Amino acid sequence: MASTNHKSALPGPNDIYREVLPNGITVLTRSNFNSPSVVISGYFDAGAILDTDEKLGLADFVTSALMRGTKQRTFDKIYNDLEAVGASLGFNSGVHRSGFHGRSLSEDLPLLLSLLSESLTQPAFPKVEIEKLRSQILTGLAIRAQDTGDMASMLFDEILFKDHPYARPEDGHPETIKRISRDDLVKFQRENYGPRGMVIVIVGAVKPEEAVRQVKRALGGWQVKGQKEAPALPEVKLLKKTVSKSHKIAGKSQSDLVIGTNGPKRKDAEFMSTLIGNSILGQFGMMGRIGDVVREKSGLAYYAASSLNAGIGPGSWEVSAGVNPKNVKKASELIISELKRFVDEGVMADELTDVQANFIGRLPLSLESNGGVANALLNIERHDLGLDYYHRYEGLVREVTREGILTSAQKFIDPDKLAIAVAGP
Repeated sequence: MASTNHKSALPGPNDIYREVLPNGITVLTRSNFNSPSVVISGYFDAGAILDTDEKLGLADFVTSALMRGTKQRTFDKIYNDLEAVGASLGFNSGVHRSGFHGRSLSEDLPLLLSLLSESLTQPAFPKVEIEKLRSQILTGLAIRAQDTGDMASMLFDEILFKDHPYARPEDGHPETIKRISRDDLVKFQRENYGPRGMVIVIVGAVKPEEAVRQVKRALGGWQVKGQKEAPALPEVKLLKKTVSKSHKIAGKSQSDLVIGTNGPKRKDAEFMSTLIGNSILGQFGMMGRIGDVVREKSGLAYYAASSLNAGIGPGSWEVSAGVNPKNVKKASELIISELKRFVDEGVMADELTDVQANFIGRLPLSLESNGGVANALLNIERHDLGLDYYHRYEGLVREVTREGILTSAQKFIDPDKLAIAVAGP
């Protein structure tokens, strides 16, 4: 009986309301009257994939500029209006899509939605603010250039996704940011922003019909003729042998390394077995087997863990570690030998049982806040998982077998064909 109650507390078809507005915006909402607040979250089709190489970082620049002033409100007025009611709203950008996230008391939801609407449909891109923002972005890029972790990660993407849009950093390079003019920002917003493909999630102290009514009032009239389609994603060319590159940053006391290969897309059949396998490999407990061998037992790393990045397009499966520069070779060899062991022997029954219990036990905790539920609903919509996904989740986790993990590991990880990136002194 307990498991039924536990299930009914998870978001599902009975309490997620979903409606597509006539202009193409999809609204998902779930009520929670346990606190007086609401969270809004969502995304729209205008990511870095639309950037040219010459002006890389444009999509990111535009989203950063949206709240620097609109046709109705100055930069100061926007932030004063939010501060006066203790609300927040912000934008971010990704490869395929850009997103937004905000929170307020439920009575201030109309303010959040009108600011969202103004920022998306009528940004003013004031010259003074744009130049301030440009110098902030350039400062951020200068800091990135000195960060061994960031640079190793960028280099890894360049190796793994050679000649593919995923090889490019979304925030651009100093020279590409300097080339972007105010006209570029205006043109990018005008051509690429629109209601088609937009998703808005509202979770909190508001009834579904009321939430939808408010979204309609704020954005239901938004129409864009000729909103651009994102270019098709090319196939990734798989590595034919191990490719190793290093990037020198003088004066650093730590080197960061990233070793890995291609991974599944979020919608691939192997996704769950790969996710659970990855947890055993380098996440669970003290960073899994990788953490145990590289950090705990041999003391070679400040941190060592693995991660799986799976989204709309081809993913990556990577191990990252921060090490003393003189231990780079030893740590790399140790990581590669762990990857070999993983694809040769797979996982043990008790490792699998522990991680499955952890995945199932963690889910309700991740859904305790409005923000957690909002993320869950975005996840369902973004990857077309079905409104009953979280009700099926426990079953999907329990279905994963040792054989399934071994097959997935062998499909993606070839220890003789890895991308290896190192950044440090």
